[in-house]
Amino acid sequence: MRGIIDRFEGGTAVVETDAGFVNIPKENLPAGAAEGSVLNIGPGGANLDEAATADRKRMIRDMMDQLFEKSKGND
Repeated sequence: MRGIIDRFEGGTAVVETDAGFVNIPKENLPAGAAEGSVLNIGPGGANLDEAATADRKRMIRDMMDQLFEKSKGND
């Protein structure tokens, strides 16, 4: 199952998946996991998908750039 860390609440990461939200204790997260990180979650635990995380960050940055360009009147 794949999920994205939505937020942290105390010692727990709230992870959004296609099946809904899953809570994972911080100590069970891979090193480097942060809000917005993409995780592959399986019976053996959660692994950070660095490539998918980088792709998401790039996609969000591109959308923000487009939004700010439109707000400047540069359609």
